[in-house]
Amino acid sequence: MLLKIDLNIRVWRFHLSVLFGISLLLIGLWGFPNIWYTQVDQSRERFWFSSKGEVAGYDFVDHPIGDAMERRLVADETFNGQFLDASDNAILAFIAKRHSESINEIGLFVHTPDRCWTEGGWKIQPIQPDYVEVEVQGDKIGFERRLFIAGSRFELVYFTGMVGGQTLPYRLDHNLSVAMKYQFEKERENTTGTSNRMLDSKLWGRVWDSFRSRRPLLGPKQFIRVSTTVQAGQLENGDDRLKDFLGQWLVRDDYVQEIEAWENAKASEQGDPGGK
Repeated sequence: MLLKIDLNIRVWRFHLSVLFGISLLLIGLWGFPNIWYTQVDQSRERFWFSSKGEVAGYDFVDHPIGDAMERRLVADETFNGQFLDASDNAILAFIAKRHSESINEIGLFVHTPDRCWTEGGWKIQPIQPDYVEVEVQGDKIGFERRLFIAGSRFELVYFTGMVGGQTLPYRLDHNLSVAMKYQFEKERENTTGTSNRMLDSKLWGRVWDSFRSRRPLLGPKQFIRVSTTVQAGQLENGDDRLKDFLGQWLVRDDYVQEIEAWENAKASEQGDPGGK
C-alpha cells in the first residue's frame, strides 16, 4: 500500500514538473519577442513620411479607399490618390499607417503588390534592378521596383515600408518569387498561392533577417507605394518620373510626437484623458 502511494506521488510530481516546464516554455515564447525585437538604429532619427498637400507641376485627385479595404489593412490612416502632370502622365500614390499592431492582426506588409496585384489579374514582368534607392528629404530610402502588365498597360511600381519610425534592414520581396509561381500556375489553372507562400524561402528569409537584426516585425508600421504607366522599353522615363516625384511628395513627420498624440487621443476616446 505504501509502495503504491509512493508511486502515485512520483507520477504526480512528474506530471507537475512537466506542466511547470511547459508553462515556463510558453511564458518564454510569449515574452521573447518583447525582449529580443527591440533594436533601434541609434544613428538614425525616427520619423514617418506623410504626403505633401501639393506637388509642383501636378494636379491631385483624391481617391479614398473603401471601407472593405481599410478593414483588410487594419490601417489607422490612409492616403490614396492620383497626381497628373501637364503631359497627362499619372502617378498613383498610396500610404497606409498603423500606429499599433497586435499579433492577431494581419501584417501591413503581407499584401504587397507582388501578391495583391498578381491575384488581381496583373502579371509581373521580371526587370533589373528589382530594388533601388531613392533620395527623399536627405535620406536614401530603399524601394522594391516592379513592372506589372495588364493587357497593353505597363505599370512601373515602387513600394517600401517602415517599422517603428525607421527604414527596414530587410527587403519586402517575400512575395516576389511566389507571385511568379502563382501566375504560372494560374495559367495552368492550379492556384496554390497559400501553400507556395508557406514553402517559399524568401518569406522565411525575411523572418530570419528580422531576427538577426533584432528589428521588430510587429509595431507601428508605414507602407508606401507609387506607380506610373510606362511605354514598353522606356522604363527609364518612369524611373525618373517616380524618383523626382518621391523627392517632392514625401515630407518627414516626427514619429515620437505622432505616436504620443495617437495614444493620447485613443486614451481620451476610452475615457482616460491622462492616457494612463
